[in-house]
Amino acid sequence: MIIPKEELKKGDALLLIDVQKDFCPGGSLAIEDGDAVVPILNDWIEAAEEAGIPVYASRDWHPKGHVSFREKGGDWPPHCIQDTDGAAFHPGLNLPAHAVIVTKGVRFDQDQNSALDQTGFAEYLNREGIKRLWIGGLALDVCVLATVLDARDAGIETLVILEGTKPVTPQGGKAAIEKMKQNRAAILS
Repeated sequence: MIIPKEELKKGDALLLIDVQKDFCPGGSLAIEDGDAVVPILNDWIEAAEEAGIPVYASRDWHPKGHVSFREKGGDWPPHCIQDTDGAAFHPGLNLPAHAVIVTKGVRFDQDQNSALDQTGFAEYLNREGIKRLWIGGLALDVCVLATVLDARDAGIETLVILEGTKPVTPQGGKAAIEKMKQNRAAILS
């Protein structure tokens, strides 16, 4: 993918969604080829750094026995449990030391798929003057989708780095792309 470096400008930010070990091959909720997004997102991180735009990274950070886990009636196997190896960012992801980390999924009474769901991140972006987000990460049809929709609801222009994301299922990925397009998110392919 050719990164449109000349398009990265003041008011933009790069947001990486949940590029964590548990969502990559060998993890407890592995997405097929989930780790394939890492080199692509590393190129975007490098471009963001060169352009002087901020880099943000969200992470699932569930307490033990989280309501989203099957054992508690949720949809997912236990994953990204606080302070476990599976909750760590993928070791190949070159996050800058100054990247701001957005922690989600910590509520005991509900899941938080979006990086903007009750995290204060939308307000933070507004204070920082961020008008446009370039978004990649895992998974396209769950947390990326939820974040894109919430960003659009907050009036933030969004551009999805399609090569820098993978879906849980191909069908879910196609449906997510359509839903994002319907909500006026740009899909970079």
